[in-house]
Amino acid sequence: MSLVLPGEQVPAQHVNLKLGPGLLQVSTVNGQAAIVSTRAGEVKHSANGKKWWIEGNSRRYVPAPQESVIGVVVARSGENWRVDIGSAHMATLDGLAFEGATKRNRPNLKVGSLLYARVSLAHKDMEPELECFDAQTRKAEGFGELKGGFLVSCSLKMCRLLLDPQHFLFPLLGSRFPLETAVGINGRVWINCKEPRQTIAVARCIEAVDPDGGGLDETALKKFFGTLDV
Repeated sequence: MSLVLPGEQVPAQHVNLKLGPGLLQVSTVNGQAAIVSTRAGEVKHSANGKKWWIEGNSRRYVPAPQESVIGVVVARSGENWRVDIGSAHMATLDGLAFEGATKRNRPNLKVGSLLYARVSLAHKDMEPELECFDAQTRKAEGFGELKGGFLVSCSLKMCRLLLDPQHFLFPLLGSRFPLETAVGINGRVWINCKEPRQTIAVARCIEAVDPDGGGLDETALKKFFGTLDV
């Protein structure tokens, strides 16, 4: 794949083209549509060429629709909650944006609660909005409040690596002890283990593999894991 700078055209073509973060459709002087990049990074696309996006290692998370994020409730505003997702603006979570929620039956979130949510609306001139259910099935599908566990911060690139089913880190750790994880594309990873020392080991391994940290590969991580008290 090629590297692009902001403003460069990207040859994204498909009958059902879907643009991801970093790409924008504009009109040229000839009246034709063109796809240009809005950030510097590497051009990526799905295997069938339907989805295109720009992958870079930006420091601040920029919300995009349908992305899964981990947020922290910071305030309540009427029927809604204000949630910190690490972006430039706070996100809004409606009190009914949960599976089976009604005005009489809704989650009782407190300030400081952790949430695994999906970005339902993201626009440069509006605050992002969150939902805690799947867009197609309207079921929770793992979204909702995260109880217990420990929150780890890492680079955005590390989160994208962890969301790849072929990545070695979580299968390697899961073969040593049971653990629960939730990965937000906004640079946050929630982990839950039976023992505190296991939680600490997972957090240290994430930091060691992070490209902005140790950048260890699978072989080096196995040696590093052997030095931990687990």
